[in-house]
Amino acid sequence: MVDAKPFIVLRSDVNGSSRTGFTYKWKMKNLLTNAPLENVFRGDDKFDVVVLDKKPVTYSYFADPLYVFMDADYEQYEIEEENLGESLNYLKDGMECEAVFYDGKAISVELPTTIQRQIVYSEPAVKGNTSGNVTKEAKIENAIESKQFSIQVPLFVSQDDLIEIDTRTNEFKKVVRN
Repeated sequence: MVDAKPFIVLRSDVNGSSRTGFTYKWKMKNLLTNAPLENVFRGDDKFDVVVLDKKPVTYSYFADPLYVFMDADYEQYEIEEENLGESLNYLKDGMECEAVFYDGKAISVELPTTIQRQIVYSEPAVKGNTSGNVTKEAKIENAIESKQFSIQVPLFVSQDDLIEIDTRTNEFKKVVRN
């Protein structure tokens, strides 16, 4: 908690020594508004720890401007678009993920580390363009047509292929063969 607002630390840099004292430069994100904040703190500054709960949920539907998720007990949770961030790129009907709760309210979702998606559009490979690690852009399937997301894939990947993607880095991992 910083200034009575919940934050998550994205990056921490430490400077100083044991003789002069340490300072911590933190890059943070507000859990409720996703607003970024950079601040420097002294080593003896005190903070209250934010307690976050997680619960497995399934993506149900989009009710403009909210995304609705449901748990195993058919309890529905609504999350604003700006709180979902990059998760929107991979949402798909019936997709299982974890809802993150702060103070009893669902504030975001965490996706599985790797997911499988079908490529809905990809340019054909250009013959002779094989020097080095050559990639091309491919659009993947997701629940919201206006949020069509593209990732870089190797040239041998084609339309309608099922691929595995790392959701933390947005990178292609492999083609899934049946």
